[in-house]
Amino acid sequence: MPRIQQVVIVGGGTAGWIAAAVLSRLLGRVIGITLVESEALGTIGVGEATIPPIVSLNNALKLNEAEFLRETQGTIKLGIQFEGWGGAGQAYMHAFGGIGKGYPFCSFHHLWRRYRQQQPGSSYWDYSLNYQAAVQGKYAPVARLGKTDMPGLVHAYHFDAALYAALLRRLSEAAGVRRVEGLVEEVTQHSETGHIQALKLQGGREVPGDLFIDCTGFRGLLIAQTLGVGYESWQHWLPCSKAVVAQSETTEPPRPYTRAIAHEAGWRWRIPLQHRVGNGLVYSDAQMTDEQASERLLQALDGKPATEPRVISFATGRRKRQWQGNCVALGLASGFLEPLESTSIHLIQTGA
Repeated sequence: MPRIQQVVIVGGGTAGWIAAAVLSRLLGRVIGITLVESEALGTIGVGEATIPPIVSLNNALKLNEAEFLRETQGTIKLGIQFEGWGGAGQAYMHAFGGIGKGYPFCSFHHLWRRYRQQQPGSSYWDYSLNYQAAVQGKYAPVARLGKTDMPGLVHAYHFDAALYAALLRRLSEAAGVRRVEGLVEEVTQHSETGHIQALKLQGGREVPGDLFIDCTGFRGLLIAQTLGVGYESWQHWLPCSKAVVAQSETTEPPRPYTRAIAHEAGWRWRIPLQHRVGNGLVYSDAQMTDEQASERLLQALDGKPATEPRVISFATGRRKRQWQGNCVALGLASGFLEPLESTSIHLIQTGA
């Protein structure tokens, strides 16, 4: 195998700029990195919630947390609350972090079960610091509980994904990543191996590379359209096929958790940022029309809509191969799951 010297990332957005930031941070001294994107194409741009490993990514990129929150209009997330999934009025919060303190050969839940026999009103969540802080709308950077060895709060973030991509772009370009504006007109391949050799852009410019990262979203310009890698559909398990999204004005201090609220044809999310609230409604188009979904979402908004509802179609599943030849698919180009636990950005992060 020849040594990889030039990496070309096709597509920007969250996926492209996470890849660029990670590669430039870890390998920027030994490889050249070029990112090709076109502002004419735009991005999906609805993922705004994360899970705790995002903190490790930001730390690896040497991002100051206060600066990151300011630049992305971010807020703290301590968990995700599922409302109505077990019936009307029912709610369950998946709070991050541990619960209670375990002992060797005896996990905490055994101790709690024994205690509950004596105190029937005891709740398991009395012993989750994240849960208690979340439902009371509180947060502080607590690493430890007092003078004990019990861990403190574990957090992730809500943020504006477009602003996060812009922040990572500035970070990447400062580290030497070269950004090229342009639309890809043709992809040239090696006649024998089929490996991608270069991208030909509108206007005749050519961008050669040794390794290509496909961040072109659902269309999969390189992994699917060029290399012909098929898609394994999971829609027989996950029948939701569309989402309608809209932003709204804030009406209350941001709650430190994401809300996932069930309805008869799917579910909807509510994600608080500093300057607005992100809203979306996921649904099966076999049970609900686009017009019904848009109306349902608008009726559920707590504040005035700041944008018009926008419908996005998707197919749950994954590429049959995420790495084919000298091309790696990342983000939506590699597959998609309903983001019930804020999985989309996490899968980009782990892929990078």
